[in-house]
Amino acid sequence: MEQESRLKPGLSTRHIRFIALGSAIGTGLFYGSASAIQMAGPSVLLAYLIGGVFAYIIMRALGEMSVNNPQASAFSRYARDYLGPLAGYITGWTYCFEMLIVAIADVTAFGIYMGVWFPAVPHWVWVLSVVLIIGGINLMHVKVFGELEFWFSFFKVATIIVMIVAGIGIIFWGIGNGGEATGIHNLWSNGGFFSHGVMGMILSLQMVMFAYGGVEIIGITAGEAKEPHKSIPRAINSVPWRILVFYVGTLFVIMSIYPWDQVGTSGSPFVLTFQHMGITAAAGILNFVVITASLSAINSDVFGVGRMLHGMAEQGHAPKIFARLSRGGIPWVTVLVMMAALLIAVYLNYIMPEKVFLVIASLATFATVWVWIMILCSQIAFRRQLSAEQAGTLAFPLPGGVATSAVGVVFLLFIIGLIGYFPDTRISLFAGLAWMVMLLVSYALWQRRKTAGNPVTES
Repeated sequence: MEQESRLKPGLSTRHIRFIALGSAIGTGLFYGSASAIQMAGPSVLLAYLIGGVFAYIIMRALGEMSVNNPQASAFSRYARDYLGPLAGYITGWTYCFEMLIVAIADVTAFGIYMGVWFPAVPHWVWVLSVVLIIGGINLMHVKVFGELEFWFSFFKVATIIVMIVAGIGIIFWGIGNGGEATGIHNLWSNGGFFSHGVMGMILSLQMVMFAYGGVEIIGITAGEAKEPHKSIPRAINSVPWRILVFYVGTLFVIMSIYPWDQVGTSGSPFVLTFQHMGITAAAGILNFVVITASLSAINSDVFGVGRMLHGMAEQGHAPKIFARLSRGGIPWVTVLVMMAALLIAVYLNYIMPEKVFLVIASLATFATVWVWIMILCSQIAFRRQLSAEQAGTLAFPLPGGVATSAVGVVFLLFIIGLIGYFPDTRISLFAGLAWMVMLLVSYALWQRRKTAGNPVTES
């Protein structure tokens, strides 16, 4: 079943757009946005706008390098090439661990969601089923993965669009509200737009930025994209504003209909809005949507880790066996390893004390910011290797070049500072520091082993 080959192109612009949308728009919007609203009030809309700008900068920096040199391992490869082998090693393994933790959460959530409809079925049955199904999908041709991911994401996007349209009907025409339009006065009637002051909006940025986590997977798709010099720029230019419209549009509708301080206190705002329209099956509809959302996320997680490990194996930063491909160009070993890791990790999730697991899970928070900083730093180093003439010939340059990336790095360092400001998230920094130390030690051991296995002989 194996052959020595390269990953095969099979992803169109349509696939890449929805893969990125599926990664960035998850259950956090359906259930988790209430926390950011409580922290900032209506001014969270401004926080999402600011976050969207920097998410776009990160994607454009990654896009500049991806179009110039498409690689399945994307930012890990660029970190290695432009910042050095150690940077590539740490970035690649940090991203893989981040995606594994996120996948564990998504697999666990899938079991919980299915339990709503089938309470008599043990959760482990659903967990095992989804791991086997998603693993099977990822062992097929990449075009199959892309097509399924498109439809998984489509259901989420369609639900958000319906939600926004229905909300506008309630706001301006009172549809489903007895003909009485609610208007948008709730955006400033309950303590003002900046209900907790400008500082409340600023403090919410650390929560808002993680809502955009996952957009970096667009770089990993470059290694299997059809005509990456065309599909990657199209996807990158369209995805950020779509995510921004969905997040800002959704929260605008929710906070216009309901006072912001009531959002999330009596169930999902999505369910409440649909019930407002007279849709009695709102809870069931939303459960279906979050099930497809979790399937979409797990699918993307397995894909992302598989391609990253494959690329790292080619770079000599992971076991050589991870570089093996099937005849269809699929890194099947990495998919199987990811499936096994998910099953083991989900089991540990059930038996591990909550506080210990919290330390591990907090690494996903740290890892997201680390990967973004490495993308921007790699772009800065990449540009410094180019002459002015060479920079002028780039097919998809980041507007503003090095200066724009530098601003992005400063902003992300500020986000790390906000993480350290809150006692509940401060553990992310300590866990991240411990993770970095562990990777430095493992890198030193890896290099020593490689040196011992390839002794230099004198002639």
